[in-house]
Amino acid sequence: MKKDIHPEYNDTTFKCACGAEIVTKSTVDPSKASVAICSSCHPFFTGKQKFIDTAGRVEKFMKKYKKNEK
Repeated sequence: MKKDIHPEYNDTTFKCACGAEIVTKSTVDPSKASVAICSSCHPFFTGKQKFIDTAGRVEKFMKKYKKNEK
């Protein structure tokens, strides 16, 4: 292998939006290591459905496609 062309491989702590921390090794800069969703808060692993609403998109969708209940 060529010398001095490979990135540094260091211990890194990834921080999730839910507050969970995952310690692993990575080439990512440790100060910029974050994830939006992890196994602690992902619906597949928790069994709970969670809507992440951005700018009212869920309400807009429900309003547009909601059937009239009579």
